[in-house]
Amino acid sequence: MRRERLYLGDILSAADAMAGFIQGQDVERFRANLQLRSAAGRQLTIIGEAGAHLSPELRASHPEIPWLDTREFRNIIVHNCLGIDWEEVWRSATEDAPLLRSQIAGMLQDEFAE
Repeated sequence: MRRERLYLGDILSAADAMAGFIQGQDVERFRANLQLRSAAGRQLTIIGEAGAHLSPELRASHPEIPWLDTREFRNIIVHNCLGIDWEEVWRSATEDAPLLRSQIAGMLQDEFAE
């Protein structure tokens, strides 16, 4: 199993990649662009999967982070590919992911500062 620091790094990388993909876009362009939607969905999947691999103890020590929500959102994207609410994906990419990125960066500093 990969070390938890690496999973947290995966979350940061996915959030950064998604921010780069959607930079300069609006929800209409996002909805109309299959490639952009797919890329954002993939990064949200990575975020949910990486968070699920963290130990329950580490997740419990940071209750401010919506761990269950990220995992459930991952499940929706992976298992409900024909019924995805792309406006909700947009909101997650533009509102939730930047906040999560900030929280994870702080968590890395708190938990794994050398």
